[in-house]
Amino acid sequence: MPRKSSRLTFAVLAAGAGVFSMLQSLIAPALPTVQHALHTSQSTVTWVMTAYLLSASIFTPILGRVGDLIGKKRTLVAVLVTVAAGCLLAALAPSIGVLILARVVQGVGGALFPLSFGIIRDEFAPSEVSGSISNLSAVIAAGGGVGMVAAGPIVTALDYRWLFWIPVAIVALATLIAVRYVPESPNRAQGQVNWLGAVLLSGWLVALLMPLSQATVWGWGSARVLGLFAAAVVLFALWLAAEARSRSPLIDLKVMRLPAVWTTNTAALLFGAGMYAIWTFLPGFVQTPSSAGYGFGASVTDAGLLMVPMLVAMFLSGVLSGRLESVLGAKTLLTTGGAFGAVACGFLALWHDERWQIALVAGVFGLGVGLAFASMANLIVGSVPADQTGAATGMNANIRTIGGSIGAAVTGVLVTGRLQPSGLPYDSGYTHGFTLIAVLCLAAALAALLVPSRRGGRTTGSALATSGTPRVEQQPVAPGVEQQPVAPGGEQLPVAPGARG
Repeated sequence: MPRKSSRLTFAVLAAGAGVFSMLQSLIAPALPTVQHALHTSQSTVTWVMTAYLLSASIFTPILGRVGDLIGKKRTLVAVLVTVAAGCLLAALAPSIGVLILARVVQGVGGALFPLSFGIIRDEFAPSEVSGSISNLSAVIAAGGGVGMVAAGPIVTALDYRWLFWIPVAIVALATLIAVRYVPESPNRAQGQVNWLGAVLLSGWLVALLMPLSQATVWGWGSARVLGLFAAAVVLFALWLAAEARSRSPLIDLKVMRLPAVWTTNTAALLFGAGMYAIWTFLPGFVQTPSSAGYGFGASVTDAGLLMVPMLVAMFLSGVLSGRLESVLGAKTLLTTGGAFGAVACGFLALWHDERWQIALVAGVFGLGVGLAFASMANLIVGSVPADQTGAATGMNANIRTIGGSIGAAVTGVLVTGRLQPSGLPYDSGYTHGFTLIAVLCLAAALAALLVPSRRGGRTTGSALATSGTPRVEQQPVAPGVEQQPVAPGGEQLPVAPGARG
């Protein structure tokens, strides 16, 4: 077997990123089972999800930057080992406290997304970059769907602990192959990790995401929620100041201000809000007993089966986007993805009385997710210097997660704001929630229209040259990556061809 194989490298990246994506949704349907098995309360068991979200939000951009600095393969292997250890600890966890700790460890795997995109940019042939990023995005998107679909059958046939035993085996095998066959990327950023920036970034992310995820338990007007929101604002301002003054910023704010980057991140925030809200509330809607005046009383397994059209559509549209990008451009695909999401949720708000309507909406929404995931990744990778790929794509994933937390929280207020005597939401609550999600997806499509088009369908690098991007030291450039003409200030900016806008 060849020492360097793009197919084998892609298989390793897909296995790691796919498992992490699956772990995001795999445990959610099994939370009642976990609560009963570990003899804990409903409010405590929700930390199984919250701890994972907070950990991933912190480690995704930080380790993405670490990979840019010390080597993406080295960091990838360390992250894979950590994820395998986290899954093993979760499978053996004797108490809810240990399980929550295990989920914190698993959250380190969020860095697999930016590291994988960076390795593809550095190591793959120019003709393979765009398609491979699209295919990996399809795997990431489909991973969340696999989690929703597979959780019920696995728990029913085996035990909830097998939700972690299976990933242990997959990640362990991927780690062994990565050590032997994944090449080390030649592109390295200069400088060191800005630990002050890392601490401040972690601080404002925790202060923002924790109250969003726990507000329904603590109360939106509680001192804890309001205090943490205030702390998030202060810490965010301090982080901006620290990054702006640092010679080696964790997140290069000048890169974040590039037109193609900030517009794509805005679309990611809005689309993430709609996507996570659908993933959170659609299964609950179909599991609601029909005595509530809506819903189908579906089991966890049946609810997962109704999500199969979404899973299939996400994967197929993500793979197809790699072929369509050279013709339509990533900007058009991102806009189309947002539009599909808006149409699907608009339909859902008006018609949700039959199972086929739910399946149809799931399929159309899945088309939008696949197109959006792939195009966002390609737009970011094709718009930043090679030595900023990990940090930039990591921040894009984080912004999508932040949007998801906000979308799920606000939708939850609409759905559960008024309850029937039985304790179940009214149908109107879900209708308002689905309408909000449609508006969010439409806003994402409109934001995508602001993404700059690239002349000739190729990444020109002109935006980088004119936006005050800091000097990039002369680094080895990945085979086949074009070297851009010298920009004002003397820097040369490598660009990934094949990333079209």
